Amino acid sequence: MTVLKREEWHDITRRTDWDFSYVDREAVFPEWMSGAGAVEPERWHQWREDYRCSYGEYVATQREKDTAAYSVKAALQRSTVFDDLAEGARTNSKLHFGSLSLIEYLAVVSELTMARFGLTGGWRNMAVLGALDEMRHTQLNLFFAHELVGKDVHYNWAHKAYHTDNWAIIAGRSFFDGTMTTPSAADIAVGLPFTIETGFTNLQFVALAAGALQAGDVNFANLISSIQTDEARHAQQGGPTLQAMLEREPERAQWIVDRTFWLCQRLFAIVTGPSMDYYTPLESREQSYKEFMQEWICDQFLTCIEDYGLAKPWYWDEFIDCLDHAHHSTHLGTWFYRWTLFWNPSAGVSGAERDWLAEKYPQWEAHWGPMWDQVIANVNDGRPDLTLPNTLPWICKACNLPVGCATSPGNAKYPVRPYKLVHNGKKYWFCSDPCRRIWWEDRNHMIHQRTIIDRLLDGAVQPPDLTGAFDYMGVSSEEMGDDAYGMAWAFDQARGAGS
Repeated sequence: MTVLKREEWHDITRRTDWDFSYVDREAVFPEWMSGAGAVEPERWHQWREDYRCSYGEYVATQREKDTAAYSVKAALQRSTVFDDLAEGARTNSKLHFGSLSLIEYLAVVSELTMARFGLTGGWRNMAVLGALDEMRHTQLNLFFAHELVGKDVHYNWAHKAYHTDNWAIIAGRSFFDGTMTTPSAADIAVGLPFTIETGFTNLQFVALAAGALQAGDVNFANLISSIQTDEARHAQQGGPTLQAMLEREPERAQWIVDRTFWLCQRLFAIVTGPSMDYYTPLESREQSYKEFMQEWICDQFLTCIEDYGLAKPWYWDEFIDCLDHAHHSTHLGTWFYRWTLFWNPSAGVSGAERDWLAEKYPQWEAHWGPMWDQVIANVNDGRPDLTLPNTLPWICKACNLPVGCATSPGNAKYPVRPYKLVHNGKKYWFCSDPCRRIWWEDRNHMIHQRTIIDRLLDGAVQPPDLTGAFDYMGVSSEEMGDDAYGMAWAFDQARGAGS
């Protein structure tokens, strides 16, 4: 029997579609799950991914990747690499594992939604491989974190985090549920593979990998680099889906991208921004968070959406302004509320680090320096209690992050203030106008998201104070985060050491 060449058989196998004789198409691909919208079935059959891969090729490639990843891990188990790491480098991996390990498993569900309800065979085939990718990512994260649990209880949050109601996890769950589980297959493809994976995963898996490698955390750098090698393949589900949607429903396509982009950048301002600019040891930083965002998001992602004919998001100027402020604000907030965290935030404001921050962000010293100076004074006055909160902050109803963490003091164009909206006689509060508008437009989907403050006010948190909140969030006394370096930087600055 003659063996066909790959190019002769591959299109036949990847585009398996048929006409239904016993049921109508709507029964097989219901609108609320498929999201076909106004796009005709014939148009979906024109769906084409650029990088095509057979199952045999996929398995062979993934086997090589896993062999490399697990071999490096096994070799490093016999070393003292982890024990020799700076605490700031460990903090990066703790935050990553807790924030994203089970989100990779949630992505399996997203891919399987597209594998079942994707509107053409090529798309469904690609989504099956995508589901296998995301399962692999979940296994890698949990396996790599598991061996560290005996060395540091925070690594237990790789599995525990999303089974709690920690305020940071509520924020993550709110965003990812709304992007990856509740939308239709078409909306998932535009929100997840196109908007999140084409742009923002580079921050977590490229930038952090480089910083981790420079800091000596070879194991963590090896892990997240291996994960990133899968993203380009299943991320391409977004482009063809977006193209089909733009032909008949351009406003819908624009809204999905705009909404997802804003909420994603709010979340990454707490997940990745502090990691790059504060937690990573100074000598290991290659780029600031702003510089990386400007290169990978502002330039490359903006070029990408404009190539598809999309406009800049309506809030683009405000987003650009956020790059100078938002993650500094969220960092100060998380450090202040460090007892509620499952990682040890590094303040990152020694004398040398402040010089670096002032170089990268010319307004940093004027806006944030006085606040950290007060922290330093309180520590050296023997009042560390003044560096801790007495109550919980007011939380944005859309992004679930503190209301004051979207900008900075002294910002005349986008001042720090709550944004109010009244709906059905009830007041809702937001950190910014984009969050308010997004919530309003999608209120039927987002109205049931309960912030940690909602839970405190409706009696779920008992007693209704910080003590009750710690218990409600699942943070035990041994798991509470604290300053990564025991305030040494504050004592050094008081002595005039400057670093």
